[in-house]
Amino acid sequence: MSQYHIKNLEEYFQVYRKSVREPEAFWGEIAEEHFQWKKPWEKVLDWDFTKPEVQWFQGAKLNITENCIDRHLHTRADKTAILFEPNNPDEAAQPITYRQLHERVCQFANVLKEKGISKGDRVCIYLPMIPELAISVLACARIGAIHSVVFAGFSATALATRVNDASCKMMITSDGSYRGAKTIDLKGIVDEALESCSCVENVLVAKRINSDIYMKKGRDYWLQPLLDAAHKNCTPEVMDAEDPLFILYTSGSTGQPKGMVHSTGGYMVYSAYTFKNIFQYQENDVYWCTADIGWITGHSYIVYGPLANGATTVMFEGVPTYPDWGRFWQIVEKHKINQFYTAPTAIRALAKENLSHVEKYDLSSLKVLGTVGEPINEEAWHWYNDNIGKKNSPIVDTWWQTETGGIMISPIPFATPTIPTFATLPLPGIQPCLMNEQGTELDGNPAHGRLCIKFPWPSMARTIWGNHRRYKDTYFTAFENKYFTGDGALRDQTGYYRITGRVDDVIIVSGHNLGTAPIEDAINEHPAVAESAVVGFPHDIKGNALYGYVILKETGEGRDHDNLRSEINQLITERIGPIAKLNKIQFTSGLPKTRSGKIMRRILRKIACDEGDNLGDISTLLNPEIVEQIKKEVV
Repeated sequence: MSQYHIKNLEEYFQVYRKSVREPEAFWGEIAEEHFQWKKPWEKVLDWDFTKPEVQWFQGAKLNITENCIDRHLHTRADKTAILFEPNNPDEAAQPITYRQLHERVCQFANVLKEKGISKGDRVCIYLPMIPELAISVLACARIGAIHSVVFAGFSATALATRVNDASCKMMITSDGSYRGAKTIDLKGIVDEALESCSCVENVLVAKRINSDIYMKKGRDYWLQPLLDAAHKNCTPEVMDAEDPLFILYTSGSTGQPKGMVHSTGGYMVYSAYTFKNIFQYQENDVYWCTADIGWITGHSYIVYGPLANGATTVMFEGVPTYPDWGRFWQIVEKHKINQFYTAPTAIRALAKENLSHVEKYDLSSLKVLGTVGEPINEEAWHWYNDNIGKKNSPIVDTWWQTETGGIMISPIPFATPTIPTFATLPLPGIQPCLMNEQGTELDGNPAHGRLCIKFPWPSMARTIWGNHRRYKDTYFTAFENKYFTGDGALRDQTGYYRITGRVDDVIIVSGHNLGTAPIEDAINEHPAVAESAVVGFPHDIKGNALYGYVILKETGEGRDHDNLRSEINQLITERIGPIAKLNKIQFTSGLPKTRSGKIMRRILRKIACDEGDNLGDISTLLNPEIVEQIKKEVV
């Protein structure tokens, strides 16, 4: 029986039992047998959820890039590590071997050092999905700098917030990016952001779209000439297992995004272990995750997890719709993709198009299909299973979070029998439980409650950057001695888990966690707006879309509401990014509130979801009469 590579259900149960009974022995064995360490650990695990403090592989020394690159040079130097597929299908794909990756990461690391970056410094990376993104992430890890990747679709304001929160010393960006038929002026967004960021000393700029851009003397440098002059060897910095590897921001239910801090040793072990099992990766497979490295999925399952296993990982710059709706399947055929990992949003959008976009391509290379970002609905699951997997490729519906660092609940292909909409069983080492609102654990099946984890796992975030109090309050105070995920879930008769959605004011739109508070803050900046409330409602493609209820300072017959709607969405785009735009905006004279002034979002959510006839008792509201008025004026 292999603990590292589970192949059937019986093996899963044996491994899972051991991982729960003897977690330290279980993870210690995996870490020892499958990774290179400069110095072994003194203790596998030390933890206390009341503080909360968690340490894995205490005292161990390593560098994650040696595990992702150097150790493969003896056996896989000429194997493709990263396969770059550009936005334009007429531009040649670019394979980067492990030997070339080693050279390019070392050169980039030497450029960082030459520009004054050293261990512990924060580097913000705002790049499109080009090789420099993966290489810059690894170059930071090589020298012990902490990378903070910001998705290159965020606005200048959102970028500046993240740069300032982590006091980033350097920015890495490009002149611009391609997105289907469009180009985006990334450097212009960076310049605007840096007007309010005094901490950034240097900006390194990769050339991608060859646009004419402003370069500030003494601050901005073209990347390529620096790389050309850099040495091709860089000794990796010796890191402690608990040293921070990266910060990644996720939306909070309050305005300020949360900078989740991930450690080096535990994160490496868990992302590699889950990659191997969930995708059943074999030596010559070609694996493709369509996510952006700006999200945790890209960190764990485009860069670190695959490379730690010596895999070939595809990086795609473009979008599923360009030049037509068959682009994903054209790439699957072209590169003979074996494992394909994407979001339910993409699947729903593709399923709406003519099947001819799928049928013209040979998808017979596919062995495993995956989904990530939100639970996949049944209709999309069947379309994916029937038309893409041809009922031969198991679907892994993976549940996890930015905070967890790696996949937590998921089928293991060819081992776990799947049921549409169920994430199924926890991975080895993961101990989920369901809690009721009174804080009692729900035993027995079936059960429905709030999803918590009662024992630490190696890749869990250690803190929120600069705010450990907020980390404790957000994740460890709702239920004593447990990590609260913020999600509701049900467990069926067989013990399978199904995630039922967020229980706080975070809405998952197209797989992106969007806090309602920062969106409302942006709306309220409009001079005509007095107050607003944002809720989610079901959407065929996005899973959820955003519905805004807006009170204007002055109501009048003469107001151009369509124009106001455009202006409000423009504000949201500038403050947060286009992903947070509202699908529907309803202007109203009031909002349902409790006597203490709290907006009753539950009522607004039901009205937005067309369930306004089932609101329960509203007589305790401060202004129950407003509810009927809102129902009448629904958009």
